[in-house]
Amino acid sequence: MTLGTLTWTRALDHPDLLAPSTLATITAWAAGDAAVADAVLVTEIDPDLADTATLTESFALPPAASANCVLVAGRREGEERVAACVVRATTRADVNNAVKRLLDVRKASFLPMDRAVEESGMEYGGITPLGLPGRYRVLVDARVALDDPAAGPTVIIGSGLRRSKIALPGALLAGAPGVEVIEGLALG
Repeated sequence: MTLGTLTWTRALDHPDLLAPSTLATITAWAAGDAAVADAVLVTEIDPDLADTATLTESFALPPAASANCVLVAGRREGEERVAACVVRATTRADVNNAVKRLLDVRKASFLPMDRAVEESGMEYGGITPLGLPGRYRVLVDARVALDDPAAGPTVIIGSGLRRSKIALPGALLAGAPGVEVIEGLALG
């Protein structure tokens, strides 16, 4: 498949382009749903082009095709609650309202980069909702699951590594194990 100027192939055929936890998650998911093996694709990129704006411009991708995954945490009665929020790149996660309410915390903030990298086992700029620690909630904005007028049904997410990206149907991502689809998770 070609999207923008990138050529994409089955992710499971290129385990070297996936973080170990991402590979394990896709492998287990595909074992339970045979369509996943063919639908989850990967492409190799220059790690210096991994940031969304640079990726979009460098490879002629529609901005709405990318979905960003940010890690957010808050505390309630001494208990930390962490969530991965996945929103289209043309929007931003509503951390101060929707995420805070979903986590049931007074204040929610982004995880510091070093902690996000260490706990996820993924590289900064490649963090993906596929393969995060089990204690993390995975919240996906409902618009990620819908076909976008400019981008179509496919969304591009991290692979856990800066040197590659994953593409899959947004509706499939919304049905991934552990994913919670949330109306109004994103602003914009």
